[in-house]
Amino acid sequence: MSLTFRAIAENEPGPKWSGLFAEYGPAYLKWWAREGLSGRPTYLECRSALETHMPELVPVYDKLVDLAGGGDMAARFLSFYCPPRYLSGCSQAIWSGGEPLLVRNYDYSQLAFDAVVMKTRWLGRDVIGMSDGMFGVVDGMNDAGLAVSLTFGGRRAAGVGFGVPLILRYILETCMTAKEAGKVLERVPCHMSYNVTVLDRSHDFLTAYLAPDRAPVLSHAAVATNHQEQVEWKSHARLTATVERERFLLQRLTLHPETQEKFIKAFLKPPLYSTAFDHGFGTLYTASYLPRLGEMSVRWPGTCWKKSFAVFEEDSMTISYPAQLAYSVPPHG
Repeated sequence: MSLTFRAIAENEPGPKWSGLFAEYGPAYLKWWAREGLSGRPTYLECRSALETHMPELVPVYDKLVDLAGGGDMAARFLSFYCPPRYLSGCSQAIWSGGEPLLVRNYDYSQLAFDAVVMKTRWLGRDVIGMSDGMFGVVDGMNDAGLAVSLTFGGRRAAGVGFGVPLILRYILETCMTAKEAGKVLERVPCHMSYNVTVLDRSHDFLTAYLAPDRAPVLSHAAVATNHQEQVEWKSHARLTATVERERFLLQRLTLHPETQEKFIKAFLKPPLYSTAFDHGFGTLYTASYLPRLGEMSVRWPGTCWKKSFAVFEEDSMTISYPAQLAYSVPPHG
């Protein structure tokens, strides 16, 4: 099975974004309503939540809603407020060398993924990120030298809050340092348990353990996989090998001083690189971010696709994956 990744640059929300919504929107809206619309917040509740917690994003949100046709369901979906549950795999780590470097694997189903690297200037700051739901990002960086990435936190709890990809978008649009990002992560509610790693150009970093049912915890952990301070969902931990991946990365950082390139390439091999697409957690890509230099790369075994703020070509990359077996999952937010 193959997947085509696209690079799209559009400073202000416009026809390119509108084209993406026309392509992906129907599936996302179907997913949003799969448990019944009565179970999702109203438009007024969604907009009010954005105004309360991420007010700077409201003008962009309004533009996107207009481009999406102004419908009630589209507006509720694009708020990312109290979405349906979704899970992912993922590994991420901060390199211990001299140059600030964040590397991550994104493990999910290829049937539920935007596959779009988007460069924007929505609030006056350049942002490059891997799109999720056409508004959020699952990883990215901004022109202030801040990089951010997420992994699922390995807990079943769900509650009132935002889908974490929009929180990452908000950080990249409004923050310049890891310290500023930490303050956002402490105050903006997240609807499920996620681990967010942030790195800035000064090599300051943190990993936030977010949850809907307890206070956020900010740590100085350089590694995050799919549990938080301890394993709480044992079957998910076994399925995703979260403990094994964490131990492997910690050993790379503490016992095996290595070059930047060698550290990145470790993510392209087991136990970090996964082909478990039959379980929905295969590695869709490896991303590396050099936030001080404003450079990033998206990688697969034998292939490297580079982007930067200085050079951002709107091109595409088609990648082949192991055949999907009997597993399918709806798009997520």
